Amino acid sequence: MSLPVNEPANEDVAFFNQILKAGVDGGCSDVHIKVGTPASFRISRAFHSIDFVPTQAWMQSVIDGICPKHMKAGLEADRETDFSYSAPGVGRFRTNVFQSLGRWCIVMRYIKSTVPSFEKLGLPEVLKTVAESPRGIVLMAGTTGSGKSTTLAAMLEHLNNNFRKHIVTLEDPIEFVFEENQCLIEQRELNLDTMSFHRAMKSALREDPDVIMVGEMRDAVSFQTSISAADTGHTVISTMHTTSANSSVGRILEYFKQDERDTIRRQLAGTLRAVCCQRMVPTADGGMRPALEIMINTISIKKAIEENQLGKLLPLIESSNKIQDVDGVPMWVDQGEGMMSFNQCIFNLLQQGIITEEKAMEKASNPQQLKMWMEGIFTSSGGITG
Repeated sequence: MSLPVNEPANEDVAFFNQILKAGVDGGCSDVHIKVGTPASFRISRAFHSIDFVPTQAWMQSVIDGICPKHMKAGLEADRETDFSYSAPGVGRFRTNVFQSLGRWCIVMRYIKSTVPSFEKLGLPEVLKTVAESPRGIVLMAGTTGSGKSTTLAAMLEHLNNNFRKHIVTLEDPIEFVFEENQCLIEQRELNLDTMSFHRAMKSALREDPDVIMVGEMRDAVSFQTSISAADTGHTVISTMHTTSANSSVGRILEYFKQDERDTIRRQLAGTLRAVCCQRMVPTADGGMRPALEIMINTISIKKAIEENQLGKLLPLIESSNKIQDVDGVPMWVDQGEGMMSFNQCIFNLLQQGIITEEKAMEKASNPQQLKMWMEGIFTSSGGITG
């Protein structure tokens, strides 16, 4: 992929925007630009370089041009920062600027202007029900790049299109910009609209919200404030970095001191609505599809959390499904609770021909269990059922 030669220094940002446009036109999800290395795009998980190698002076010029004024002092002091950037005629990007070996680097995530629908993303209908929760904590978990922010945005857009609610978001930075439809929406960005997440969270509780969306849960104070909000009848929707839904409760408890964990665990058992964890899986036709593990806070799940029997969470998720023939093909079918494990979801995607056996084994939480299912030996909560 080639680009025109660099423009004069006073047009560096214009040329930078051309690079972004080339990436977006090529279907990129991320843009990587660093001094001394060809700029590159991530397209369908693979990197593609272009024939432009940035200099330190060019990078400094670009950063001076794209970094918001209110972020520049922090960037100078800390040598790194996050912000959102809108390139005219191209789109919005979640941007991280940092240094490596004393040289500037920029990594940008392209944020599509239109929130994809549930159908386009391939999300299960149960997430609509989860989004509609009248109160409680809803967590969308996953690793970086797993698409959890897009799924969370789709859940909020579902509310926006179908319900009269007041939604307040607290983000760092703002990614999707929502156009109000049925809902009244205020989006607040850290260091732009508020200087403190914790103050903004307390303020949000005084703003008559139905739903508070927190971009990411990062510490004990975030969770404690969210539990308090859920206790007072609000729905709090957020993301966190964990690799499975069933492990998320234990991860939350790790944010707190040992002598606080029993109290927090009991509070969480009463306020948690659902934990959904997502992984992106390459499809057989060259695209990407989310695989989700979904844990709903049923009576059984709540009891296991209250009694600190977190090892029971995954078996409880799996046992809520039964293997059934669907159009002559064995599939894991939900029995009404809305839950599903990663392995069960991946098995179903494989049976539908959406993903290959190779990718199914690569993305499975328990490859040995998945292999047994592929051979017709179906297990649920550790027992052979067929």
